[in-house]
Amino acid sequence: MQPKAVFMSTITQTPLQMRLLLLAVLTLAFTLVQPLGAFAQQQSLAPLAERISPSVVNITTTTVVAGRTGPQGIVPEGSPFEDFFREFQDRNEGQGERPRRSSALGSGFVISEDGYVVTNNHVIDGADEIMIEFYPGGGELLKAEVIGTDPNTDIALLKVEADGPLPFVSFGDSDIARVGDWVVAMGNPLGQGFSVSAGIVSARNRALSGTYDDYLQTDAAINRGNSGGPLFNMDGEVVGVNTAILSPNGGSIGIGFSMASNVVTRVVDQLKEFGETRRGWLGVRIQDLTDDLAESMDLELTSGALVTDVPEGPARDAGMEAGDVIISFAGNPVADTRGLVREVGNSPVGETVRVTVMRAGATQTLRVTLGRREEAEGAVPAVAAGPDESVGPITKDVLGLSLTTMTDEVRTELGLDGQIQGLAVTAVAETSEAFEKGLRAGDIITEAGQQSVVSISDLEDRVTAAKDAGRKSLLLLVRRAGDPRFVALTLSE
Repeated sequence: MQPKAVFMSTITQTPLQMRLLLLAVLTLAFTLVQPLGAFAQQQSLAPLAERISPSVVNITTTTVVAGRTGPQGIVPEGSPFEDFFREFQDRNEGQGERPRRSSALGSGFVISEDGYVVTNNHVIDGADEIMIEFYPGGGELLKAEVIGTDPNTDIALLKVEADGPLPFVSFGDSDIARVGDWVVAMGNPLGQGFSVSAGIVSARNRALSGTYDDYLQTDAAINRGNSGGPLFNMDGEVVGVNTAILSPNGGSIGIGFSMASNVVTRVVDQLKEFGETRRGWLGVRIQDLTDDLAESMDLELTSGALVTDVPEGPARDAGMEAGDVIISFAGNPVADTRGLVREVGNSPVGETVRVTVMRAGATQTLRVTLGRREEAEGAVPAVAAGPDESVGPITKDVLGLSLTTMTDEVRTELGLDGQIQGLAVTAVAETSEAFEKGLRAGDIITEAGQQSVVSISDLEDRVTAAKDAGRKSLLLLVRRAGDPRFVALTLSE
């Protein structure tokens, strides 16, 4: 007898209540199977692509490239053909190539019916003319105007004028995108025209090189020409702007990066309103708080941002000091320097925020009125002047460092500001911890144990005090080319 027949026979010989119970179970199972089957049949992305693709555009840029003055670089120096090409160049001097036009391709997407278009800054940077083409290709080309750009996040906002309302898409919340969620990339890869690729969110919160980086990593195929195109979630919302790939050969190997939409929307809003970005500025230099730095400062926490310098600006006006550890900004805990920079940058210029710092083992809350970062960039922090030494330099080896006191001759030799005080590093033992932690000749030690040092005896006193306090390491403030950072060096027994 076949299995199915046996099963049905068993039902007919079961008491009524049992038969009803089994029938109820079968009905429930059938009800559950139906949606699963329907889900399996709806895996095609065609309906989603058809709905959102009209908002995706190809971008063609044209740039005038200056002509060359001769065949420079054609042959290597010393080649037997060098004289021939030099003679050729001399004959044609002043008759170099005429300026020529160079074209490049990229992608973008429309975010409003009145023609605002988002793309990457590197797609349109330096372009003399920008043309927008809608999918499917072959339609009317529209000339685009640059509204504003932000090189820090590689985002640009364009505007086109059309006869009627344009199809557009909306931004989604990239913060709720999970690793494993399906995503779809659209654009113009390798100049082949409109293309769709699908994958998943492979990772979140990736940082590449920028201060405000917050990338979604995806394995959806992204290639050259996809730059500036959208990364969609399954609701048809833009959760990222395709920006970069990691590749040994220039093609997709499944590691692509899209700037998170929650970063992009803030930038786009400011570009639309002001034509530029206006980020908050705290006015400090910071570094991550490591275990050895925390130990040298007698701190239990290792989260936060360690303030290395407080130049003239909002933080100094509020009373912040070098050596403070910022543990909270505007009510939000600070995990590290990257998180703090993003929080400050996303805050409105002129807003007064509460900043909680750890200082000398106790917390203090400061009220800081934020400045504007774009106006403050390039400012060089002032260095406090101290007494100049009238005697010649004194040299001694401490903690694996060969140190010399500061004199005018030492400052001149190292190209330092005439007022800088501290101890100059003249050599670093390559087997020392100091060398492992990046200290090099030419560095200047301005503080030890969070107190100024201007002499060798000052440093030795700090070493003795740290040992007497039972600490295993000493915190040094080191400057290189004006940039400060803290380094903790282990104290010998």
